[in-house]
Amino acid sequence: MIETDTHPKLLAVPMLDFSREFAEIREEVLAAIAGVCESQRFILGPEVARFEAAAAEACGVPFAVGCASGTDALWLALTALKIGAGDAVVTTPFSFFATVSSILRVGAWPVLADIDERTFNLSAGAVEKVLGADVVGIMPVHLYGQCADITALTALARERGLKVVEDAAQAFGASWEGVKAGGLGDAAAFSFYPTKNLAAFGDAGMVSTRDEVVAERAKMLRQHGMRRRYYHDEVGWNSRLDTLQAAVLEVKLQRVEAGNRRRRELASLYNERFTAAGLVGKTTAEGVVLPFTDPRAEHVFHQYVIRAPKRDALREYLTAHSIGSEVYYPLVLSLQESLKFLGYKKGDFPVSEKAAEEVLALPIYPELRVEELESVVEAIRRFYA
Repeated sequence: MIETDTHPKLLAVPMLDFSREFAEIREEVLAAIAGVCESQRFILGPEVARFEAAAAEACGVPFAVGCASGTDALWLALTALKIGAGDAVVTTPFSFFATVSSILRVGAWPVLADIDERTFNLSAGAVEKVLGADVVGIMPVHLYGQCADITALTALARERGLKVVEDAAQAFGASWEGVKAGGLGDAAAFSFYPTKNLAAFGDAGMVSTRDEVVAERAKMLRQHGMRRRYYHDEVGWNSRLDTLQAAVLEVKLQRVEAGNRRRRELASLYNERFTAAGLVGKTTAEGVVLPFTDPRAEHVFHQYVIRAPKRDALREYLTAHSIGSEVYYPLVLSLQESLKFLGYKKGDFPVSEKAAEEVLALPIYPELRVEELESVVEAIRRFYA
């Protein structure tokens, strides 16, 4: 396409730019890191306990247990709830691999159920159809930063005596009917991977719960099953939250609420610009389908995800113009090579499989500039023109 005065050159827009946030917090975060280096308390130093207390308060729960990653947090949550061999847990095929691998890691069996077409989250109706006698838990994923329908899922869980484990890896600060993610189930798992809304400078995670017994077990399990040093009550794991990461997270926790507000503002602006450009449709046969926010949810837009006609070609066009995008996720878990033994086949989860063919995440982070957002929308308008 030839650029002209009436068709100006598009701006390059990174999918994410860590340097912008770092420029704002540089002095504070370096001071926090220096404090840990000077104290020499590198493993479970005071910063870990302080961050756990602050994060628990932010999630509206009494207990939070830091750990080494979001994946470990899922494992810790399941194990702390005594879910293991012989048990089955229902979850979604439209998620990151750790959702299913954590269930397998504790020796349980993942049972998959399809998603809601609008939110991409686990469908309670689909869950109800697969509840067998061996099912002891449900693991909803708060995908892209919007809580799953906890009202319906909790009703099912109570009726059947099941545990609810929130995969809240993408949803720090999100809420459902005023209750924060992390306090909606029996336990929850968060990831603080560098791309997340609340992000460490490496891998880190956290389990949250309202249950003191579950919290105590998670703390024990993250230290090789030790309650007393060198006395191992169970076979646990080495999954402690590094003190350096806790120090970074302490600083960033103070900014996450404002960051989430800005993400919602940017999502609204995307919606406005897409609508003004005449790109919006109810289905991909009619145009770009914008993200749906359930009125009961407060979305934190970890990702801003559209459904896009000719998604792969659009992504190639954006990449050619140095505009970032990503597909979360291009292949459902039920069709992953390593999970063939679960016995699923193509067509078993039509809503999830269709989403995998259409979803496209666009740049969204608090430091994204309005002119960059507008360039993203303009690029998409030109592609479909």
